[in-house]
Amino acid sequence: MEDALTPDSNSNSASSAQAWAAVHAFITGQDRRRALRRELDLGPGHAEQLINLMRAPMTMREIAQAAAVDPSAATVAVDRLERRGLVRRESHPDDKRRKVVHLTDLGRQTAAAAERLLTEPPRAFTELDADDLAALARIFTTLNSAADSAPAAERP
Repeated sequence: MEDALTPDSNSNSASSAQAWAAVHAFITGQDRRRALRRELDLGPGHAEQLINLMRAPMTMREIAQAAAVDPSAATVAVDRLERRGLVRRESHPDDKRRKVVHLTDLGRQTAAAAERLLTEPPRAFTELDADDLAALARIFTTLNSAADSAPAAERP
């Protein structure tokens, strides 16, 4: 039986650590939260709420569930977005006690800008040649598949 710490496994472990450090440094250097704050004065949670509302208006309960927060936290967030003129509340058509949150025109523009900031590839990606981009896509597809099939206890 082969020892778990053979020279090949040590080399692979060191290479894995080096690759992970490089990926981590690149990703943390692309801090989109800073861009959201600078360009839109939004945090990532509010940006996510606006992006969710681009798909369809939502009740307060749906907003809380989508953000995985309690209803009072969702209310505070919607209050802030409403004060900024990004959303408006309307009575639910079937139950006047409930409210439905809609984006305003400014909210739609802000949500689209937030989505662009969060999904637009950094310039370093757009400057890679097609072969390198294909290799990165293949590698990360493999990594994501491995992460998806990992036992729940190993997932973040």
